[in-house]
Amino acid sequence: MYKGTGASPGIALGKALVIEHSELVIEKKTIENIDKEIQKLESAVKVSKEELTKVKEKALAELGEHEAEIFEAHLLVLEDPELIGSAISKIRDEKVNADYALNEIKEIFVAMFESMDNEYMRERAADIKDVTNRVLRHILGIKVVDLAELDEEVVLIAHDLTPSDTATMNKNMVLGFLTDIGGRTSHTAIMARTLEIAAVVGLNDITKKVKDGDYIVFNGDTGEVIVNPDEETKAKYASLKEEFEEYRKSLELLKGQASITTDGRHVELAGNIGSPNDVEGLIKNDAEGVGLYRTEFLYMDKEDSFPTEEEQYEAYKAVLEGMNNKPIVIRTLDIGGDKELPYFEMEAEMNPFLGYRAIRLCLDRKDIFKTQLRALYRASVHGKLRIMFPMISSLEELLDAKEVIKEVLKELDAENIAYSNDVEVGMMIEIPSAAVISDVLAKHVDFFSIGTNDLIQYTCAVDRMNQKISHLYNQFNPAVLRLIKMVIDNAHKEGKWVGMCGESAGDQRMIPILLGFGLDEFSKSNIYIPARKLINSVSEADMKAFADKVLELGTAKEIEEFISETFK
Repeated sequence: MYKGTGASPGIALGKALVIEHSELVIEKKTIENIDKEIQKLESAVKVSKEELTKVKEKALAELGEHEAEIFEAHLLVLEDPELIGSAISKIRDEKVNADYALNEIKEIFVAMFESMDNEYMRERAADIKDVTNRVLRHILGIKVVDLAELDEEVVLIAHDLTPSDTATMNKNMVLGFLTDIGGRTSHTAIMARTLEIAAVVGLNDITKKVKDGDYIVFNGDTGEVIVNPDEETKAKYASLKEEFEEYRKSLELLKGQASITTDGRHVELAGNIGSPNDVEGLIKNDAEGVGLYRTEFLYMDKEDSFPTEEEQYEAYKAVLEGMNNKPIVIRTLDIGGDKELPYFEMEAEMNPFLGYRAIRLCLDRKDIFKTQLRALYRASVHGKLRIMFPMISSLEELLDAKEVIKEVLKELDAENIAYSNDVEVGMMIEIPSAAVISDVLAKHVDFFSIGTNDLIQYTCAVDRMNQKISHLYNQFNPAVLRLIKMVIDNAHKEGKWVGMCGESAGDQRMIPILLGFGLDEFSKSNIYIPARKLINSVSEADMKAFADKVLELGTAKEIEEFISETFK
């Protein structure tokens, strides 16, 4: 048995297909016919462009505009005169072979991007590798596995799955993903959940432990993987798969019903989105609203300038109309930390996650902030809008942000521009200081939304991307749970509601605790929305008693064991 990170729920059983994006063997050669070598490179680039155009069209049809934009970016890489032009110059100046020239230029670009401080820019290095390796394979005449042509069911095993892999594969033949690297927020994990395919990531060297044709069984919830199991284990996992599929079918029957505990308490099950294209998935999974619209993707998808007020208005309007008057929580711009914009230069910081980001940036650059708020309020007439500020750490910041809203509304009034008078304004609780003074903050907002990803990180002083200390990043840490309860209690005393939009809201083990604490709204990735079955099967009173016992326990391990024993 091997243990990784459960990235997408489900049970998979089947034969392994190991995708080897093997190291390309490239040798330096002196060439005589320079023009022929340049033609070889240009021909490989042309074929790669044709392939990527098809991939983009397939992604657009099957996954939506947001995912298709990845391949638009890949096409732009191939049109970058700095990349391909530099390779052609190298062939000409040094009289070297095309594959050597392109590989040398690729390594320079990749090293440059990988050395950057923020994760978003480091991810661009992976794009450059993916695109240039495609070209190099064409130059070298190497045939790769065409995942679009899969004709039998397989479990895909790879060091990592590239965007091209997940967009082009025949999804009807893919039983699950296993990868050496990655976490719950990696591209592979997110795509697996979007496609509702079981996945385990972060298995370190699973590609070395498995060969084509090995029989694999794994659990996408627990992260457990077994290679070539005995018949008894196969039968056990087959039974678990059947139970999981029956569970999925039973959830279909709950569509259209409210999420109500047995003693009559309604909680809202909402979804997290990154673009208007994600609305379709929420409707499919019967979401009761949007608990978090991450507007930073609207900014990150632009290449040379901030999105205009009109562009933002159209995006917000599309979501509000698309969700048919269900409540939509839209978070104001949250860049900084690991999210930067190519057209907005930010100074390098020693600790960017603790630095100039989110609401801090918006209050400093009110021109950017006001443009977004104007677009939001203009769009508010098209649905039920809730606006949420990220990274609030003090009452001063909250009051300053609300003052900017007042300024914007005065401007709109002066211009006779319509907006709704029924827009709720809230804030994220993701910094311990905000949790501690939540009794004060609750008097000045309509709601809180708890962002557990950062709250856990800051409370436990753990970099959630650091593998060596990842065991300390634990949502069941008693300190984290006590802060969550404190926030909910303080909000309820002021008659305000509380949601949760971090990954913890999508963990089935957390639901009973959060119900017991009195959480009003769960917002998750769309695959988790059918948590309604669990909510509808328990009473709030029982969950309150259960949560009280949880708070008496001293360690995360004790809490996890107590949950497992109680909900077998």
